[in-house]
Amino acid sequence: MTKLKLLALGVLTAGSAFAANAENTFSLGAGVGVVETPYKQYDRDVLPIPVITYEGDDFWFRGIGGGYYLWNDDADKLSITAYYSPWQFKPKDSDNNQLRQLDRRKATMMAGLSYIHNTPYGFLRTTLAGDVLDNSNGITWDTAWLYAYHNGGLTVTPGIGVEWSSDNQNEYYYGVSASEARRSGLNSYDPDSSWNPYLELSVSYRLTDSWSIYGTGRYTHLSDEIKDSPMVDKSWAGLLSTGVTYRF
Repeated sequence: MTKLKLLALGVLTAGSAFAANAENTFSLGAGVGVVETPYKQYDRDVLPIPVITYEGDDFWFRGIGGGYYLWNDDADKLSITAYYSPWQFKPKDSDNNQLRQLDRRKATMMAGLSYIHNTPYGFLRTTLAGDVLDNSNGITWDTAWLYAYHNGGLTVTPGIGVEWSSDNQNEYYYGVSASEARRSGLNSYDPDSSWNPYLELSVSYRLTDSWSIYGTGRYTHLSDEIKDSPMVDKSWAGLLSTGVTYRF
């Protein structure tokens, strides 16, 4: 994953508990993220994160994605969703000479279905989406189980999940073609689909009726299909972010 992709996930993760339970609310905020990426010689970055969240009866918007509810009650929320996926690889951003000889991988727009199921013991969050701009022609499926613990103004939401990426998705972002291999000296690589498990934790604290602070983290263990790519030198990717929000 690139820096921007992980930041986007951080924004979505920060709103997980909110998205599962809130109604007719709008908030704005800002934060900062610390990102660790698996591409070779990509430095850890500290970057700003805008936070925009809206939850209504028919529409929702979180971070860089939104949706229209097909079903929306206290227990189940099914929606058509679309979001910008800034997952990309820019050769010039790597300090590795071989990676600098590779082709650029572009960001894209993803669209599909999103579903949340609430229970007294936590909630299921799952999204199935595909590339609609013909960049990767890939499909991803992200599913997780989370539990929101509330104590006064404090909300703690741990979760465990897994993201599946199709072979087209992995080939576009982690594969090395024969022509790239000749230019760079890397081995050619054609990955299959992959399952990447992750742990996440979100914490928020309501300072007043309007102001809140939050922190979120995610650790993703990368599958062999990604770890074996000549573009990658880590077995994991990670994110830490924190910020403040104002609810109108």
